[in-house]
Amino acid sequence: MTSPEPPDAKSPDPDGESGSGGQSFSAPAAFAAMGLTAAISVGAGVGLGAWFDATEHSSPTGLLVGLVLGFVAAVVSIVQQIRRFL
Repeated sequence: MTSPEPPDAKSPDPDGESGSGGQSFSAPAAFAAMGLTAAISVGAGVGLGAWFDATEHSSPTGLLVGLVLGFVAAVVSIVQQIRRFL
């Protein structure tokens, strides 16, 4: 006689995928998320840089630094998103 599984035992994934975080995106949705992440990161960097320039009268230093930091943040975020699928 076999004993039944305990109620807290995890059953296998019905799709056969054991993705991280339980999220599975279609390819277009994944690319849209990456594009949106890049746009928001660069836009936030430029916006903060422009605000810094306006308050500190340091044009164009803040804008350039904000652009570079926003671009770096976008690349790091996109790399993290791509690693989920590898």
